[in-house]
Amino acid sequence: MRAVVQRVSQASVVVDGKTTGQIGLGMVVLVGMGTGDVEDDVGWTAAKVVGLRIFPDQAGKMNRTLLEVGGSLLIVSQFTLYGDVQKGKRPSFTAAMEPVAAETLYRKFCEACRRLGARVEEGVFRAEMQVFLVNDGPVTLILESPVSK
Repeated sequence: MRAVVQRVSQASVVVDGKTTGQIGLGMVVLVGMGTGDVEDDVGWTAAKVVGLRIFPDQAGKMNRTLLEVGGSLLIVSQFTLYGDVQKGKRPSFTAAMEPVAAETLYRKFCEACRRLGARVEEGVFRAEMQVFLVNDGPVTLILESPVSK
């Protein structure tokens, strides 16, 4: 399971001209599932995301978590995180999980984040989305679950 996490001051996702998710302070999490991912990957990734200490404390050091700052998550499915462009000019997505199984893990990931105490907004699985965000810092991290590797 791969995730790109961006600390944001605000973000939203729009599908067919309608806002489906919107947050203020928090993180945008672009999440993709690979062919070998299992439910344990979901738990590891959710715990890592919610527990990241990437928000500044009073001294300006990245030392506070999402929950400590009262932030929210905007979670967006993104199979293109498994795009392989090593050969040719067009990406191959053979390492991405098939959509039905990926949607199941995506939903479990969103729910796992909620169980950990995070307020969660979502994009729409398999939809064409426009994601708007103000990256704060900028802070952007790439996570890859070691569970099923």
